[in-house]
Order: sequence, then C-alpha cells, then structure tokens
Amino acid sequence: MKYLKGSAGVILCIVILLILQANCDLELPNYTSKIVTQGIQQKGVEDPVPERLTKQSFEDLQLFMEDEEIILLTQSYEQDPSSAYGEYVLTAAGKDKKEELARILRRPETILMLLTSDADALAGLASGTAGTAGTSGTAGTTGAVDPAAVLPMLRLMPEAMRRQMLSGMDKYLEAMPEATLTQMAVRFVQQEYESMGMDLAVVQNRYLLVTGAKMLGLALLVMLCTIAVAFLSARLAAGTAYRLRSDVYRKVIGFNSEEFSRFSTASLITRSTNDIQQVQLFIGMGLRVLLYAPILGIGGVIKVINTNVSQSWVIALAIGLILVLILVLLKIAMPKFISLQSVIDKLNLVTREQLTGVMVTRAFSAEEHEEERFGEVNKELTGTLLFVNRCMTFMMPLMMIIMNGVSVLIVYSGAYAIDAGKMQVGDIMAFIQYAMQIIMSFLMLSMMSIILPRANVAAGRIADVLETKVKMQDPEKPEHPAKDAAGTVEFDHVSFTYPDAEEPVLQDIDFRAERGQTVAFIGSTGSGKSTLVNLIPRFSDVTSGSIRVDGVDVRNMDRRDLRARIGYVPQKSVLFSGTIGSNICYGAPDADQAQMEEAARIAQAEDFILAREDKYGSMIAQGGSNVSGGQRQRLSIARAIAKKPEILIFDDSFSALDFKIDAALRRALRETTADTTVLIVAQRISTIIHADQIIVLDNGQMAGKGTHKQLLQTCEVYRQIATSQLSEEELAG
Repeated sequence: MKYLKGSAGVILCIVILLILQANCDLELPNYTSKIVTQGIQQKGVEDPVPERLTKQSFEDLQLFMEDEEIILLTQSYEQDPSSAYGEYVLTAAGKDKKEELARILRRPETILMLLTSDADALAGLASGTAGTAGTSGTAGTTGAVDPAAVLPMLRLMPEAMRRQMLSGMDKYLEAMPEATLTQMAVRFVQQEYESMGMDLAVVQNRYLLVTGAKMLGLALLVMLCTIAVAFLSARLAAGTAYRLRSDVYRKVIGFNSEEFSRFSTASLITRSTNDIQQVQLFIGMGLRVLLYAPILGIGGVIKVINTNVSQSWVIALAIGLILVLILVLLKIAMPKFISLQSVIDKLNLVTREQLTGVMVTRAFSAEEHEEERFGEVNKELTGTLLFVNRCMTFMMPLMMIIMNGVSVLIVYSGAYAIDAGKMQVGDIMAFIQYAMQIIMSFLMLSMMSIILPRANVAAGRIADVLETKVKMQDPEKPEHPAKDAAGTVEFDHVSFTYPDAEEPVLQDIDFRAERGQTVAFIGSTGSGKSTLVNLIPRFSDVTSGSIRVDGVDVRNMDRRDLRARIGYVPQKSVLFSGTIGSNICYGAPDADQAQMEEAARIAQAEDFILAREDKYGSMIAQGGSNVSGGQRQRLSIARAIAKKPEILIFDDSFSALDFKIDAALRRALRETTADTTVLIVAQRISTIIHADQIIVLDNGQMAGKGTHKQLLQTCEVYRQIATSQLSEEELAG
C-alpha cells in the first residue's frame, strides 16, 4: 500500500472505469429482458402508454378514471389536426410523465380490453370476483353478457351509477397479478395501433434494432473499459514491481556481513524475483478483480431485489454455499501457501550450490548424492504445489455445480411465478443473468483467494528485507580528507569481532602505511589477514579503535568517496559477463584504450588477451568461467590498476600466479605505482620479501612488524613461515 500511494490518481481512474464497466454489465440483462418481454412478447410496445389514441378510445378510457387522472390524461395528449378521425397524440409533456401515465392507464385499458373481448371476464367485472359468473343486475351468468353492448350502455349510464360500478371492477382487478394487468394494457395499445392502420411488425423490428444497437454499444463500452483497466493496472503493477526491485537491490547492496547473515544468497534472489513477481501479479489482478467483484456483486444484488424480491432467497443460498466452499478450501490450503515460498528458497539454494560446485561434485563422484538432495527438495516443492492445485481444482467444478444448480432453481421457481402471472419470461432471463453475475463476482474473489495468500507471504518476505535496519550508515556531514595526506592508512589499536561471535577476530592492530609504501600481511590460515584489509573499504565496521584513510576516520567519510580512493582485488577473483575491456574498465568507465592496455600490461594479462581473436573485445562468461584461475586474477588486478587509486589492496591475489608472472607483476607494480600505497595479503614469502613493512598476524594479534630482515631476527612466527618456504641461500640473500 505504501508503494501505491503515489499512484492514487491512476487507481482512482481504474475505480471510475470499473464502476462504469459494472454499470454497463449490470444493464445488459435488463436489455435482454426488454428484448424478450417488450420486443418479442409485446411486439415492440414498451408500456401501456400509446403514442396515438383514437378519439373513441380516448373518451372511453375516461369512463374508468378518476377526475385527477382525467386531467393528467387530457394534459398529456392533444388532438392531431391533420388526422381525419381526430386521433390524439402523446405530447412532449406526456412523454416526460410516462411512468405516471402508465400507472393511471393500466387499469382503464385492462377494463376496456376485457369488456370488448372476454365475456367471462365481463361477468367477473360485473360481480367484482375474478373468474366467476356475475350475479348483479348488470350481468348474469357466465357468457350471458354481450361485450359489444356494454360500452354503449356505460356511456349512457349516470355518473353516480358508473362510479358505483367501478368499485366492483376494482375488486376484480386487485385479484389479478400486476404482470397480467400490464400485458392486458399492452394488448389494448396493440389493438389501438392496428385499428389505426399501423404495422406492428415494423414497430417490433424498429424496437428490436434500437434495443439491440444499445446492447452492442454497451458491450463495446465494456470492452473499452476492460482494455483500459487492464492496461492501467498492468502498468501500475509493473511500475510497483520495478520500484520494489530497485529498493530491494539498493537495500541489499548496502548490507554488511551482519545483515547478509540473516538471509542466504538464494533467499535474497528469490525475494528479488519470484516474491516480487507474486506481488506484481496480485496488484495487477487485484485492481481488476478485488475492486470490480464487490461492485458487480453488490450491484447485482440491488438489481435482483428490483427485479423480483421473492426470488432473492435463491441468490442468498448460492452466496452462502460459495462462502462455505471458499473458507473450507482456504482452511485446508493456507498452510501450504505459507510454506510454498520457503520451499522455493530451498530449491534455489540447492540448485545454486550444485551449479557453482559442479566440478567438485564430478571430482568426488558425488552426482548421485547431489541428485538425491535435489530430488528431495524438488519432491517437496512438487508435493506442495500438487496439494494446492488439487485443492483449487475442486473449486471450479463445485462453483459450476452451484451456478448451474442456481439456474435450474431459478427456472423451476420462476416457472410457477410466470404461470401465476407474477413474472415475465424476460424477467426470469434477466434474473438468471444477474444471479450468474453475482456468483461470478464471488468466483473472481475465490480466484483471488488463491493468489492472495501467496502474495501476502511474498510481501512479508520482501518487507523483511526492506525493513532490515542497516547499521552501517554514511554520516550526515561527511569529512573530506586533506590532499597532503593522500594515500595514508592508519590502524589505531583496532579490534574486530564478528556478530554473535564469542571471541574477536582481530585484537589491538596498530600500524601506519605512508603514501607510496608497500605493506604486507602474512600469517597462518585464519589469522585475520583478509578481515583486516576488508575493514579498510568499510565492508564492516571496527568493534573498537579506528581506521584512518588519508587522515580521516573511515566512519566519518562518505563510503563512495572512501572506496573511490581504493583499488581492491578480492581473494576470490570475480569477473562479470561482458568483454575483457568492460571488466578492466569496470571501476574506471571513462578510461581510454591506452589506460586499459597499460593496466593489462602491468597486470601481465596482455599476452593472453592479444592471443585471443577479439582481443579486448573477447567475451567473458558469467563469473569468468571461460578463463583460467590465473587469468581471472590478472584481469582482477588490471581492473584495480585501471582505476588509478591512491591505495591498492591485494587480498591474496597472487596465489594462482606462477613465480615468473608473480615476479614480473611485482616489478611492474614497483615501477608504475611509486605514489600508490600498496597493501598485500600473501601466503608466499617471495611475494612480500621486498615490502617496506610486513605485519605478521597470529590468532588475530600482531606477532611482529618490520622488514623481512628485521622479522627474521625478531619474530619467531615469521621465521618459521620463511624457513618452511625458502632455502638458507634465499633467506640470506
């Protein structure tokens, strides 16, 4: 939600489009009902309000109307002077009052229809009972009254007597369903049109074409809204995912070893890719479904209530069944959804380990063991996915059973309503469509219930990364070193302990490297050499003491400024996919061809580069897998040299080089980096024998400090290392 705040305008636009789409969708069943009821059954006559009336019918209708109704009728119709028979035409004012006119005309039109066409109904009108023979003086037994003689008699009847008779007619009409009254009134209008020579087929076809065109227009509008919503939601989801990936990347790049220890590399990759993809999918679908489904469902319920309240129990039953189904499925599948992303983490971890260490696996013939490891995790993931999918596969068939069952139930109960004259066929069709729309809205929500749990877990995992507090921060007001102190490195009683470790890795390290000096670090494996040099570019912060570069504590410098002064060659040479040239110029993107070639020459990489067909344009595979270990080291060294830093750090970066290349490289470094401070971590005495200062480390403590000759005399640890590697002549020389 925090990432969506900046897109409030787009979301509002999507909501407006969805409301418009839902209104159009909800209006379509109404048009279907109109086509069936008014277009087909009523032959294009929409309501009991005729566009034209004969003079005789205009006067006869008034026989069965109250005074107020007569006033409204006369105000709504005017006589057509061009008509030879004095026909009355509906005025513009009458069209504005169509609903009120339909209400007052339905009764008299039905009476006139019955009086002129149905002797049984005429007898019922006379007696005030529906479907029985009359007993009053006006009518006798069923079929004894001549319909043709009734109207002339009513016209001559005194007003008081006619009013008295109307009360008996009202009792008969009250027993008739409203739908029947409407159909009788519409039939009267049809007869009126036929008596005036109008072709009802033309009226019907015109109505069907106009209504059909409106339906097509609504369908087209729905399509446009759907496309617009899909486009906007997809852009918003993709943009949100882009910002999430960028923020996660920037966050992870700022992690130090303590923060990295909380997450595995495989987990961070999963969180940056698969997890964000789940969130993107949820946003894209959610904006279209989570917002649209409630609008469609609530609108459908309102339409159902307006169509026929008596059938609403069917919809309530369907909704209840769907909710029970969704809750049961979620109760069963939710735990698996929660564990799914963690299982993907495990699969990525195993796959990454196996691909990285494939050569070791082959060397130890451990393929079968690794296959078993992968098979276990793969089986766990497959089982989880299959369980979830099996649960969800039940949802669609059960939903379809509910939908079809509701349709059958509506038709079954609606048939009785139609038989009783309480509903029209078109109303039943519209009711079925509204029911399907309501159920479909819940079906869409149920589909989101599949995506939501997984997206929720993924979002939580992303939030874990984004909310991790990075302890190493740049100062608000960073200090800038003076130019006269450039190239100096000073350790002032430095100690360092890894997070959660019981003992310090480094204790009370104290030395100073001047500009242009070469300072070497040597000691047994695990003595803290790499940890020491990694503190200089501030990959971790010291536990106590301070490290000063160019006279300023590294904690008071901007990290980009600090690292811009340092050329770093890691213990494990890392190359990036690209060309040889792009790797050498990685830290100096503005370097020209001459600088690049000079760096390669100093690093003793020029010979194998020029031996390649594309030379500096030769491609480097991911991780430098298409070059040897020694070539990787030399390219890593060239990359650091091309940067032209004040301080060069070599973290055991000569281990893969033979003695000849090692000697040539050190000689070239002395000749070309006279003003550069060089810090070397080494295992071989021959690499550091000419260093200006050698720091001997033993169990994290300084066992000695001085030149090669001094340490041979004063440091037992150094002398043991030296005698194990060099002959007596080499030591003396």
